[in-house]
Parts: sequence; C-alpha cells; structure tokens
Amino acid sequence: MNAPGALIFSAFPLLAVELDANHAPLVLAGVLLSLVVIYFASKVGGELSGMLDFPPVLGELIAGVAIGASALHLLVFPENGAIAADSVIMTVLQWIEPLTPAAAASIFQSEGEVISVLAEIGVIILLFEIGLESDVKELQKVGYQATIVACVGVAVPFAAGTAGLMYLFNVPAIPAIFAGAALTATSIGITSKVLSEIGQLKSKEGQIIVGAAVIDDILGIIVLAVVASLAKTGEIDILNVVYLIVSATAFLVGSILLGNVFNKSFIAVSNLLKTRGNLIIPAFIFAFFMAFIGNAIHLEAILGAFAAGLVLEETDERKELDEQVKPIADMLVPIFFISVGAKVDLGVLNPFLPENRVGLTIATFLILVAIVGKVVTGWAVFGQPGINRWAIGIGMIPRGEVGLVFAAIGAASGALDKSLQAAIIIMVILTTFLAPPFLRIAFGSAQASPEQAPDVVP
Repeated sequence: MNAPGALIFSAFPLLAVELDANHAPLVLAGVLLSLVVIYFASKVGGELSGMLDFPPVLGELIAGVAIGASALHLLVFPENGAIAADSVIMTVLQWIEPLTPAAAASIFQSEGEVISVLAEIGVIILLFEIGLESDVKELQKVGYQATIVACVGVAVPFAAGTAGLMYLFNVPAIPAIFAGAALTATSIGITSKVLSEIGQLKSKEGQIIVGAAVIDDILGIIVLAVVASLAKTGEIDILNVVYLIVSATAFLVGSILLGNVFNKSFIAVSNLLKTRGNLIIPAFIFAFFMAFIGNAIHLEAILGAFAAGLVLEETDERKELDEQVKPIADMLVPIFFISVGAKVDLGVLNPFLPENRVGLTIATFLILVAIVGKVVTGWAVFGQPGINRWAIGIGMIPRGEVGLVFAAIGAASGALDKSLQAAIIIMVILTTFLAPPFLRIAFGSAQASPEQAPDVVP
C-alpha cells in the first residue's frame, strides 16, 4: 500500500519532478514543516504589528521577509534562484533521511511548487473577500467625487512611475509598466480601519476616501489584468492592449449587471442544500469558476475571483457568507503574504555594494511617486468648500495587500527582476507604515464618538 505522501504527489506529476516514490513522503513533510513556519511567522508578525497599532498584514509581510531569502532562509523558493542547500527546511529533511543531491533538488522543487500553489489559491480567496466587502451601492452614494479621486489616484502614479522608470532609469517598457501599475492601488482595509478608529469613517472625507479606494481596487485589478497579460506576451501590441482593457472592463461590468439575476439563483440553490457548507461551497464553486474564466480569456484568475465577490456582495446572505469566508481566508491568505515577503531578497538593495545603488535609487523614486501621486488626489475634489484635502490625499496612500498582489504576479511572470521587486515591496511597506499616523494627524486627534463609530469595522 502506498504511503499517503506518495498517493498525494503521484496525483500531481508536475510537482514531483523525477521524484522517487520512496521520497514522496519527504515532500509532504517539507510542505507541512513549511506551513508550520509560515503560520508561526504570520501570527508573530501580525500580533507584533497589531500591538504597535499597524495593520496585521504589514507584520505578516515583514515576518515573511525575515524568514525568507533576506535573512533566515527558513522559506526559500527555487524559482527565485535558491537551491536545496540554501533551505533550512531541506537541511532538517536531510537529518531525517540522507538524500542524494538529485533527490534533494527534486524534493525542494516539489515542496516550493506546492507552497506556491497554496499561495495562489490564497490570493484568489483574498480578492474574492475584497470583492465581497466592496459595496457597489455605497459607491453610487459618493458618486462622481470618489470616481474623480480614484481616476487621478490611478493615472498620476501610473504615468509618473512608468515614464520615470523608462526615461530616468532606462528600465524596459514591460517592467516599467508593471512597476507603474503597482503604484495605482489603495488598500481599503487599512484606510477604513484608521478612519473608523478616529471616528471619520462617516465623514464627507471618509466616504470619499473609502469610495475612491474601492474604485481604485476595481481600476487596479483591470490594470493588473492588462499588464500581467502584456508580461506573458513580452511585447506591447496596441490592439492587444485595447482588447485586454475592453475585455477586463466588460468582464467586471457584465458580472455586476448579471449579479441580480444570479443572486436569486444562488440563494435558491443554497436553500435547497441541507448538508454542511450549503452556502460556502456554492460560493467557492462560483468564485473558482469565475477565476477559471478570467484565466481562460487571458486575463487573470484574481479578476474573476474579484468579480465573483462583487456579484455575491449583493446577495441577502452576504454577511453570513463573509463570516464563513473569513476562517478559510485566515488559513490560506497568510501563505500568500508570507511567501511574497520570503521571496524578496533585500540584499539586492544593499547601499554598500556599488552595483545595488541604482536599485536603491529606483526604490526611493517609487516611494516618492507613490506618496505624491496619491496626495494630489485631495486637490481633485471640487465644489466642496472646507473639505480636508490633505486627509483625502493621505488616506489614499497605503498600498497594503493589493500592492503585494502586483509584486507577486510581476515576479512570477518574470516581468520584475529582484531589485525592482524588492523596490516595490519596500514601497508597499513604507506607504502602509506612513499612512495611519499621518492620517490621524491630518484629521486631528478627535476620537470616535458613538454617533460616528460604525457598527462593523472592515
């Protein structure tokens, strides 16, 4: 009888490159040990970040950097140039059972691919969850002001970042476009949390910021779908770009328009089911099918997952569904965040090495564009005398989880080299660090009152 590890990995021949059946259990052991490291690091990082009044996702990212290629080498990946000898986990497996170099390399490759697949599923669930939390009706209330702020917040950093990288640093077009696109998104979760804590979530500025952040996410996902597809082809074809923009927009808009029709069918199906998972399983079937469609039409799987979240956000069971998604997200999304941090090698930005100084300069440039490109959005608001423009601009600064999605997909597609990926990660970390304290300063020291505090903190 085959061992469980052999059964699991015999079903995935691509994950077991030249892997002897006797060594398959070691792949499973490596994956399990990697998950122990990932979950331990995510909780330690998240708790420490929360104690310092920063978003947990920031702590998870930094914890990933600490255990990855930049420091402890507890979690390293072959696609980033690491070998089995670089991995502490592989060293532990060698203690369990001595391995030939070929077997060690094969196990290391398979283990890394399994973790990467779990991280991909994690980011799909993350975008599905973000879609569920994006209230389309609330967007209609803040209307054109939030739309203008969002469009400026996408166009300015994207144009400035892309043009600056190409003309100041001679970065090729595709990597420059990808890095510019990574500057576009705004983290609605981080901004909403701070606004709620200081009692400004329901203020005019707070509503514009949250509405613009949601629209930013939608525009950012469309931009990501376009640039990721460009990275796959390796060339800029105007007709292809137009097709991608039109198809991504039509995909999202069509999903939202069909939402009302689908919602009734979804609720009817879930009510017919009487066993466990009657709500969550149909929801994930829909989310994964939409992710498959997005991938099949040469966009991105995450675009489909985001669209599925937007559709199901309109259902009567949305709150219950959101509660059921959270524990699953808690299990898989940290794998994504930790993996993103672990794959970053901050050594490529070491200022003491002359060859790294250009990369460090690029990182500084991206940070400046990331901040200025969002702060100017406050001055895109018009017809609102006395509006706090600084607060609106600062509220749009944090990139958070969406910026990490850009960095991860850019690295996986080969569009971003190590220095550019590290520069984007540093930009995400700093903008996420800076936004909460400066947003509090911009609004003053007012605390949340019972009238202002929302019932649910995003």
